[in-house]
Amino acid sequence: MRCILVGNYGTGNLGDEALREFFLETFPGVEWTVLSARPSRQGEVPRLPCGLRSFFHPWWRTLRAYRRADAVVFGGGSLFTDVESVYACLLWWWHAFVARVFRKPVFLAFQGIGPFGSSLGKRLARWTVGHAAHVSVRDEASYQRVQSWNLNKEIVQTFDPVYAVFANIKFEVIECSRIVLVPRANSGEPFLIEASRVLDEHHGDPVRLVLLQPDHEEFVVQRITSLTRGLCEVVTVESVEQLIGALSDALVVVSERYHGTLAALALGLPTVVCPQDTGDKLDALRTLIEQGGAEERERLLALVGEGITALGKAMEG
Repeated sequence: MRCILVGNYGTGNLGDEALREFFLETFPGVEWTVLSARPSRQGEVPRLPCGLRSFFHPWWRTLRAYRRADAVVFGGGSLFTDVESVYACLLWWWHAFVARVFRKPVFLAFQGIGPFGSSLGKRLARWTVGHAAHVSVRDEASYQRVQSWNLNKEIVQTFDPVYAVFANIKFEVIECSRIVLVPRANSGEPFLIEASRVLDEHHGDPVRLVLLQPDHEEFVVQRITSLTRGLCEVVTVESVEQLIGALSDALVVVSERYHGTLAALALGLPTVVCPQDTGDKLDALRTLIEQGGAEERERLLALVGEGITALGKAMEG
């Protein structure tokens, strides 16, 4: 079977690249063509043009891939939300629309849907879900949003598959004695306030700043190192194994990154979560961290397994 894998790949985000690897490794019998913001590997093609500069990329290769594909899989992530920009909803809707033009089934797998701040973003997401042949969502909030649209469609509630990747990584158990901060490139006052509060509560404990997109996070590094008077270890992580290693000795984690928080959840670490908006993906993780416990861990792993099984059956037709 030939499938196009659609996601926020090629942007240097560790979590999105982990999702890419998950799909390629979990479904090895599929001949994947990956849409990437910066194609550099075999089997990758650029995204479809959605803006002036993107027209200068070889998007005709992508159209050829659509023509020969059996299906289009939107592989994980919060693609359909306009928390940062409605452009994201427009971009991913456009890829789903072209799939419909070519009469290719669309599978929405392990998706985070919403929240929405605009009617346009919501309409684009609803259209895509309504025309999808298979839909699985990674959290309760997304499930409730989609169900409220009354689309008369089966929605599979699962969980982010990268959680299972994190949970299966072996690491050395060492004494937890370090404050770990995981910011975003655009981390603002709410994150800095929470970081300052935790640093005050644990005055004198060593601090580690973990960067998942170092090329974009120079400004926030300067802000945080000023809070710690320069007494802060800065660590760049480029793989899920490195991320787990960077968190493994954490006394507490302060995170505004989804996959940083997801890794902390998999390790069972005390975590201060800083959502960007009420009901967003980090807000959903905060609830799970508050519940905690071994039973919750097994439930989440089981949900990932259900999502894998459901997608496999959908692709088999």
